[in-house]
Amino acid sequence: MTFKERWKNLMSNQELKDKLYRIVFGSETEAGKKFDVVLIIAIILSILIVMCDSLFRSHIWVIRTFVVLEYLLTIFFTIEYVVRLYCSPKPRAYALSFFGIIDLVSILPMYLGFFLHGARYMLLLRSFRLIRVFRIFKLFAFLEEGHLLLKSIRDSLHKMVFFFLFVVIVVICLGTVMYIVESGVEGSQYTDIPTSIYWAVVTMTTVGYGDITPVTSMGRFFSTIVMLLGYTTMAVPPAIVTSEMVKNTKKQIRRVCPNCGRIGHDKDALFCKFCGSPLESITPAQSAKEKNNQEVKDNS
Repeated sequence: MTFKERWKNLMSNQELKDKLYRIVFGSETEAGKKFDVVLIIAIILSILIVMCDSLFRSHIWVIRTFVVLEYLLTIFFTIEYVVRLYCSPKPRAYALSFFGIIDLVSILPMYLGFFLHGARYMLLLRSFRLIRVFRIFKLFAFLEEGHLLLKSIRDSLHKMVFFFLFVVIVVICLGTVMYIVESGVEGSQYTDIPTSIYWAVVTMTTVGYGDITPVTSMGRFFSTIVMLLGYTTMAVPPAIVTSEMVKNTKKQIRRVCPNCGRIGHDKDALFCKFCGSPLESITPAQSAKEKNNQEVKDNS
């Protein structure tokens, strides 16, 4: 049998593809869970190796050991990526999906290291693959709350931009005033307006490095005002996002899908956003009952 025939048989072997798919993509199966756990361990090990490599640069034998381990792990991740492409029903869709792009980006730095010095330290990008832990331990339910947070941030973005521009104007004014108050005084560190603006930013954000401090009584009094203003100002962005979260939460009611039993649908929704089944008019009492029944089914 020629190589071309073997390759053709391999690409058309649906039984092998299905078996690999259940292992690589099927986190619900026992083999899939074990594979995902091994994958997470390999990702964590790869990240630790890159970190330790940057610490022990003076030990040649340690560096060589880490490099060998990095190559072995990269080969493992490369094979895993190719297998995912092979057994996926829609390879193109997987390659362009979120996890597909993350999987590809996680293996590229080592190969780029042959051409770009230091590129292999980008292997820390593999930490993004730890997102798979959500799938392994069935934590995707928490992503709904994350989606609500992201939607709230997106809805409040125009307010945040306006607030940011306002803060920029305020720190410029405060820095200029402080420069006027402190400039020309012996021992003053406010030598120019940009330095004074830097002080205003550090003070208003309550970071307080302490590298620039006022020496006059008026400057200290003004600093006190800026500190108190900073506490008030820093509370505004969380309040804006929280307000949007409350609005978005009110848009949702605890309607339970009669098919999948999941909640969190919009008030005017006609179909389930998770499984696409029609939503019936369900009272809150019925929703609670359906949810309890679903929890009992899941626990059993």
